[in-house]
Amino acid sequence: MPRAIDISNVEKTFILEALATSHLRLDGRPSDQFRDVTLSFGAQLGTVTISIGKTRVNVQISAEVTKPSEERKFDGIFTVTTELSPIASPAFEIGRPNEQEVILSRILEKAIRRSRAIDTESLCIVAGQKCWSVRADVHVLDFDGGLIDACCMATMAALYHFRRPDVSVDGERVTIHTMAERVPVPLSILHSPICVTFSFFGDGSVTLLDATAKEEQVREAELIITANDFEVCQVAKHGGRSIDPALVMKSFQVAVGKAREMNKLIRMRLAEDASARGVQELSAENDRGEPPVG
Repeated sequence: MPRAIDISNVEKTFILEALATSHLRLDGRPSDQFRDVTLSFGAQLGTVTISIGKTRVNVQISAEVTKPSEERKFDGIFTVTTELSPIASPAFEIGRPNEQEVILSRILEKAIRRSRAIDTESLCIVAGQKCWSVRADVHVLDFDGGLIDACCMATMAALYHFRRPDVSVDGERVTIHTMAERVPVPLSILHSPICVTFSFFGDGSVTLLDATAKEEQVREAELIITANDFEVCQVAKHGGRSIDPALVMKSFQVAVGKAREMNKLIRMRLAEDASARGVQELSAENDRGEPPVG
């Protein structure tokens, strides 16, 4: 499988000089502006596709009943798997994860699971015997930079959108109800972490948000800040260039503001989808000649 073509020296020089002299980007965006973000939900609950510029990611949430781990008998299980295929970029190869895929998996693991965004105790059915195992499958469809930010945002939107079947317990007997029998149950989400990636150029004199693939190839360092609406949850730095502490503190404030902005977009799109699904269900009931419930 061919590898991605590195940026040419001419393009590299042009990008760096434009940033250094005039703070200009190839697409004309301000340094602190994200590309256009679009968020759409699939017909199945827990299926989300997000686009940030030309980067496009699909996430699907699934759940099954399994046995909890011996170390955490009162908790359910939550896992995130990532897939970077050659469909998204020739830089990705099937069966041969590169450094970018390893970093993506680790960041999502820390940002969502380790920060306890999901209340795993609520996934327990019978302590030590049965629990829900929730899995987020992240598929990268197109790549043009900003991959971690897009994947984290898509995963959180999918988790909010997902509904698991309701369960009743009678002694040791566990009954999983179909959607026709009982209304499915949303996941218990404690907070909504969003990753915001800062790219640094020119010894830290220029900082960009949502870098494109070409900008990522010429940056000197990156700082990935995970934040929710109120606080910073995680910080990860990659690249050899050191970053001034004052610049890091300023980035914290920007990250919280951007996380609040992205979470507002997620909530708005979730409300629109819920409204559309309500209209569709009502229409289906009327087609069958059944009165709407409630």
